[in-house]
Amino acid sequence: MLDPAQPIALFTEGTIGKINAKMAEGILRYGRNPVVAVIDSTQAGKRVRDLTPIASDVPVVATLSEAQGLGAEVLVLGTAPSGGRLPPEWVTVLDQAIDGGMSLVNGMHDRLQPRFADRLRAGQWVWDLRVPQGDAPPIAMARAAALNNRRVLMVGTDMAIGKMTAGLELTRSLRELGRDAEFLATGQTGIAITGRGIPLDAIRVDHAGGAVERMVLDAAAHEIVVIEGQGSLLHPGSTATLPLMRGSCATHLILCHRAGMQTLDELEHVRIPPLREVIALNEAVARAAGALTAAKTVAIALNTARLSAAQAEAAVKAVEDDTGLPATDPVRYGAGKLASTVTA
Repeated sequence: MLDPAQPIALFTEGTIGKINAKMAEGILRYGRNPVVAVIDSTQAGKRVRDLTPIASDVPVVATLSEAQGLGAEVLVLGTAPSGGRLPPEWVTVLDQAIDGGMSLVNGMHDRLQPRFADRLRAGQWVWDLRVPQGDAPPIAMARAAALNNRRVLMVGTDMAIGKMTAGLELTRSLRELGRDAEFLATGQTGIAITGRGIPLDAIRVDHAGGAVERMVLDAAAHEIVVIEGQGSLLHPGSTATLPLMRGSCATHLILCHRAGMQTLDELEHVRIPPLREVIALNEAVARAAGALTAAKTVAIALNTARLSAAQAEAAVKAVEDDTGLPATDPVRYGAGKLASTVTA
């Protein structure tokens, strides 16, 4: 639906540089389309590199009209409040975009296609990323366990910790090594970047594992599949990790963690256990007391974006010393170390 040649604008009002704008940052870092502007009136006049770790000169503008003046043909909702519902104050901007002939990419739970269907012109469209495609899958039946490929599941100590980013970097490194690797997106940002995948948090719980299983089976011809992780077993509001484990029958796990993080980001009363215990938890849940495929944690992907170069090096070494596993920040240093553990 989204032509890679179409210029896009990312709407991040009030959130550029914050966790809520992770979709915008993911597209800026890995997207195929030319990004002509970020719309955020609170940071207008700056550039992306001034507000994020991304070395990009894309301008931040205050209004949709400015983005259109720079050539934007598609408006991407690049931010989301907690819960993923559409804020009422955004409706005016969306109306302006539709009336101005722009198409929309929507990562929210609220569908926009029905709202604007009768106002779309020829060639204009709305892509609701969180709408599952096709028929409802059957329940998971551990069929992926019979595959002969390597299935790498990214797991994390929290939500929005860098699981997708680490997975994309790992996939790129594996391909650079000449390996046949495929990234399987399970969230709206990954779907927007790759053009395919499943919106796991929009699929009914009974069918979630089956949706993952079907996606993994469809990718069976690839030597290595990297499955984008969602949520965390540590988070009381997260239900996504279990169907990812059950559906993928993962053979390898990579734990994603933010350096120095001691509590969940939005739940400071929930402490993150020592990483060795988190590793043991994920492996125990994956193998289900021996009933299902045993998955081994092979490396740690450490998010050091908030640290200086010296602090990042020290943090990586500390994690390696603590866990006995290879660790790296795949954005800062590349994912070669992660790829080596997967191919060993």
